[in-house]
Amino acid sequence: MKGKVDVLLGLQWGDEGKGKIVDVLTPQYDIVARFQGGPNAGHTLEFDGKKHVLHQIPSGIFRTQVVNIIGNGVVLEPVIFQKEINSISENFDLNIAVLVDRLLLSNKAKLILPTHRLIDKAKELLRGKNKIGSTCKGIGPTYQDDKARLGLRVGDIFDPCFYQRFEKLERDHLALIDAMNFDEFDRSIDSINYADYRGKWLDSIEFLKTFQIIPTEYYINEMLDEGKSVLAEGAQGSLLDIEFGTYPMVTSSNVTSGGVCVGLGVSPNRIDKIYGLFKAYATRVGNGQFPTELYHQGNSYFQDSYGKLMAECGNEYGSTTGRPRRCGWIDLPALNYACMLNGVTNLIMTKADVLSSVNGFKYLRVANRYQMKTGYLKYEFYSDKLDKILYPVYKQFESWPDIYGIDSIDQIPAQLSNYIDFIEKYLKIPICIVSTGPDRSHMVLKGLI
Repeated sequence: MKGKVDVLLGLQWGDEGKGKIVDVLTPQYDIVARFQGGPNAGHTLEFDGKKHVLHQIPSGIFRTQVVNIIGNGVVLEPVIFQKEINSISENFDLNIAVLVDRLLLSNKAKLILPTHRLIDKAKELLRGKNKIGSTCKGIGPTYQDDKARLGLRVGDIFDPCFYQRFEKLERDHLALIDAMNFDEFDRSIDSINYADYRGKWLDSIEFLKTFQIIPTEYYINEMLDEGKSVLAEGAQGSLLDIEFGTYPMVTSSNVTSGGVCVGLGVSPNRIDKIYGLFKAYATRVGNGQFPTELYHQGNSYFQDSYGKLMAECGNEYGSTTGRPRRCGWIDLPALNYACMLNGVTNLIMTKADVLSSVNGFKYLRVANRYQMKTGYLKYEFYSDKLDKILYPVYKQFESWPDIYGIDSIDQIPAQLSNYIDFIEKYLKIPICIVSTGPDRSHMVLKGLI
């Protein structure tokens, strides 16, 4: 019997809690594989009293007997990769040799150069108030070079001419930065001057060579033929997809389930279940559409005190950048759009514990349609001005009592059950897991997974 590929991805603007859920689901799988994105991701895992944030490494890395793969669709920053490996080794008492055994890297994954990060930073600064909210990790410029057939890939580090190729691309990048003529631009990366960071990057290339770098598409398909199971781990969220998200305030990769095929080298008929994650409310980092927004810290946007409660009680700060997240009510038309794009078969709701009466919520709202002067509208992302003329229509619900850490379906209060039922009927997809806290044990299995 051939194996299967299940997919787990976010349905909003990222930060839905993918790291925890991947960690929870991992024991059911033989392989966990990242298929897109890079160090702009921040997947938080919490267990045994410890908290860890992963950026490039798959969230199955803490489970024994599970192979973790960084797929060809990922962009890899070697300095950050080495830092992540060392942090995991030190904080969880894992020998680096153990991590080398658990982790495979695609030889076709794309290398983020120091100059990619400089270009990213320069472009974002030059955009001024029109910033896209980039993490300035070099993601976009790296994908851009790859599509232009100019970039370097992980497998290239074994090429005898690698350093000459690196220096040629570096010179081209620095010439581009010079042409930007931005006087205030500071050529530093993570508060380290460029020359020093460049040295760290070259050292990290040697560290990278100690890992298993292979054509992972062959490995994955061979394992599937042997009946092994794969969990494809997405980064960011579907509403940030380069094709279907709130363009131009989007990421640079295909975040939706279609990205799995090109990001891992598997055919569509290999894919089975598609788990879609969403928060019980909505958040977004950076600029861009957000019709149900209530609270935007640092931007003088404060419509409703409940938005601030979401930010405070949900600890809504970016796990990669530390930036405060914008907060608002859950948006079902947007979720329905994301479910349609991904072919979601099972839903997972996270942070349900945040919206409790003990945290100060007397009522909750759910956006179930939009109104314009011309009538009602299904969700449409084409115009980045749409949320200026579009008004969400809400249905109100009772908040629920404290549910922090509950782990049994019998403990779900009626108010939460009503909230879940409404979402399931609207989206016509079952919710199989409800997360009730940050730890891997804080969850209710509501249906088959």
